[in-house]
Amino acid sequence: MIPGSQPRRTILKAGLGGFASLSLADVLRLQNQSQASESRTAASERTAVILVWLRGGASHLETFDPKPQATLEFRGPYSPIDTNVPGIQICELLPRLSTIADRYSILRSIAHTGGGHPAGSLQVLAGDPDPQDKLVPVLPDWMSIASYLRRDSVRGLPNYIAVNPVDNYDNFTIAGPTYLGAAYRPFSVVGDLSNPKFEVPNIGMPVENLDRLQRRMSLKSGFDRLRSGLDVSGTLDAIGRFEGQALSLLTSPEAGAAFDLKQEPMEVRERYGMNAWGQQCLMARRLVEAGVEIITTEFDGPLCGRVANWDDHAVNHHVFDANKFRAPFFDQAVSALIEDVYARGLDRRVLVVVAGEFGRTPRISYVASSGGGVASAAAGVVQPGRDHWPRANSMIFAGGGIPTGQVIGATDVRGEDPIDRRVEPGDFLATIYKHLQIDYANVAIENFTGRPVPILNSGKPIPELTRG
Repeated sequence: MIPGSQPRRTILKAGLGGFASLSLADVLRLQNQSQASESRTAASERTAVILVWLRGGASHLETFDPKPQATLEFRGPYSPIDTNVPGIQICELLPRLSTIADRYSILRSIAHTGGGHPAGSLQVLAGDPDPQDKLVPVLPDWMSIASYLRRDSVRGLPNYIAVNPVDNYDNFTIAGPTYLGAAYRPFSVVGDLSNPKFEVPNIGMPVENLDRLQRRMSLKSGFDRLRSGLDVSGTLDAIGRFEGQALSLLTSPEAGAAFDLKQEPMEVRERYGMNAWGQQCLMARRLVEAGVEIITTEFDGPLCGRVANWDDHAVNHHVFDANKFRAPFFDQAVSALIEDVYARGLDRRVLVVVAGEFGRTPRISYVASSGGGVASAAAGVVQPGRDHWPRANSMIFAGGGIPTGQVIGATDVRGEDPIDRRVEPGDFLATIYKHLQIDYANVAIENFTGRPVPILNSGKPIPELTRG
């Protein structure tokens, strides 16, 4: 992550201490590389993925797989509504998405064995089949792998950017590059993008500061080569990549423009929603237009309710109040993103995926709340909830040149288990890799011990979600 919490003058004062390991020749080389990029495949032609991650696990029954025929102990208070595709219904809490169902596909039958947030996340994001939670991942997530395999030394922006990162669940790490090395962590954008004072610090340095930066670069290339020769851990390689990325971001006016939401007309910003989730999706769209290939954005925080995520146990939230509270923000942000992907001609190369680690228990539970707040009754008051449910979940996919206006798979009348077209995390990951033109069946990457590890142990692309 770039030192984004520090003001420009701190970087110029200290770094240029901090950039001492880059010589002036390095600076000039990086500048020349930007010119050489014209001979590479244009970024605007490369495939990309935007992942919207619902941390905590959204209820499939209150979103894309309503079960109006279920009995009272399973059925919630909300009804399904028709979409603009005959025969497809979603929950009434999502009226905007109901009008553009022809622009996305619903997968209703993904299932796995990870019942805890960490295990569920690691199964979906990294293909780790272990049903047990672990504090840190042992396999790199698909985002880091894609960033590693599609790295490009001449790009002006990082090819993996996290806008409100998918990284942790409480004290568990749910995503990361593991043996790929720290250089393949995402560039992270944090904070409330809807705040009028929000900015990504130290991006797009003014020309006068750039001149000053170049004058202060140290000419220590010989020492750098010596240090590099002694390094066996890959740490210096990561540092070098970080410094190159940092310099590129500092000196690139294109980067400054890509991260500047104020360049969008206010009516566009309002169409996404002047809130954290809406502006996160808008920045994702701006970044993908600027050539970024892997973008994640996590929907959590105050817009989720009292406990700031989608984990709607009765001790946390009144599950039906929580979904009613957050649905308008979700519905507006995601529908605006999907609409823009098509309206701006991105729909062939950019795949939008909305997913979480699992669904919620179809059987409603009733437990005393642990505390009052948004979407939660006062402490001690019994309220309804839904618990973890990895046996069934829904995801949506838009763009990417895939067929849309369809439902893949089905769950039973209660929403407990797939009864048609069961899909597992390996199939989901193979679908992502295929879109990104990665040879998922044959690529292996060496781990810490030097042993080649396949990027995918099982799974095939979901045929209905591959490019037509």
